[in-house]
Amino acid sequence: MQEQEEIYSLEDQKRIALRNCGLIDPEEIRDYIARDGYKALAKTVRRSSPPEIIAEVKSSGLRGRGGGGFPTGVKWELTREAVGREKYVICNADEGDPGAFMDRSLLEGDPHSIVEGLTIAAYAVGAQQGYVYVRAEYPLAVRRLEKAITDAKELGLIGKNIFRSNFSFDLEVRVGAGAFVCGEETALLNSVQGDRGDPRGKPPFPATEGLWGQPTVINNVETLANIPQIILKGGDWYSQLGTADSTGTKVFALAGDVCNTGLVEVPMGTTLKEIIFDLGGGIPDNKGFKAAQTGGPSGGCLPEEHLDIPMEYDTLIEVGSMMGSGGLIVMDEETCMVDVARFYLEFTQDEACGKCTPGRVGTKRLLETLNKIVEGRGEVEDIEKLKALSRDIKKTALCGLGQSAPNPILSTLQYFEEEYKAHVIDKDCPAGVCEELV
Repeated sequence: MQEQEEIYSLEDQKRIALRNCGLIDPEEIRDYIARDGYKALAKTVRRSSPPEIIAEVKSSGLRGRGGGGFPTGVKWELTREAVGREKYVICNADEGDPGAFMDRSLLEGDPHSIVEGLTIAAYAVGAQQGYVYVRAEYPLAVRRLEKAITDAKELGLIGKNIFRSNFSFDLEVRVGAGAFVCGEETALLNSVQGDRGDPRGKPPFPATEGLWGQPTVINNVETLANIPQIILKGGDWYSQLGTADSTGTKVFALAGDVCNTGLVEVPMGTTLKEIIFDLGGGIPDNKGFKAAQTGGPSGGCLPEEHLDIPMEYDTLIEVGSMMGSGGLIVMDEETCMVDVARFYLEFTQDEACGKCTPGRVGTKRLLETLNKIVEGRGEVEDIEKLKALSRDIKKTALCGLGQSAPNPILSTLQYFEEEYKAHVIDKDCPAGVCEELV
């Protein structure tokens, strides 16, 4: 096997979540154990109390890698302190963003890290039952995860009296039908329960009233993959990576108009330019960079003027985008930003659950207006309509997916409004993409 450091671009990465991917046989538990696998779980159960584990995770500064960026240790603490007859832990592996495949790679390449991370979370919050919610489109991930659970049970690493302690924990895989909205945590809860995957109103939050009305921790795949290393090496070690407000590393899925597509894991705060041009190798065919879509369908498009922006939670929000789960789609000079906004809105509108009027009707009106513009029927007032309706949907939609659906429109209007005006006033698509305007 070729050494990791010899592979182009890997030497500039810092691999924590992806530390084992490509180096172990994911279906052989002893390969994982040979690389300190389940050592963190042993340390947790034998030598630490739940409050000590929570304190370690809090000191690491780890924030949820699924997109929300909520402090993981705080979420665990809230769940542990919540009153309930029993508690649950869930791994959210319902990865549905176009162009994103971080969770899939972890589940297929290192499933035991998820099992170990989730078991540590269960110990910390006082849960005895956990679930991994995976979409059915990931059959290999489901198979390897189920084998990892079976093998861990055979070695006594999950199940009754783990490491001869009083702690017992069982874990099951739940396969989702592929609805994008089930990536939203409250919709996921309903789906795990066997109900229709519709979002719930918040509060109450899952930490106090989640699965079957009981306190529940929901963590993303990448979040859990970091937990064993934090417990082994300490929260202070992890907090030294990244930035003060966004510690550790982040896995990005590079896709689109970039030479080297694939996964990269870098310290938080690495600039967009470094990721695209140093690790990604730049734009193919010597074309110019135009924009980068961060955060998937719910994120925003950042222009060339923001190439030096550090990739961290709060900074991205300040410029009209978001971290999301880590999707990063690069676009060259031949991209039409109006068509990009239409593409992402078409996706979110099609995947909307329909429970609230802003998500069901509002996104449909936005899509109709964008279609009107790219087909050459747009009017000047349509641009202001897009802005006003987008702001209203962000304020009034029921769930986070509905609230963030207008982000691609708002960000492209913020940075590329001249392209909208060219479509509407000049009846011209500067990029030559919209057929009716060419």
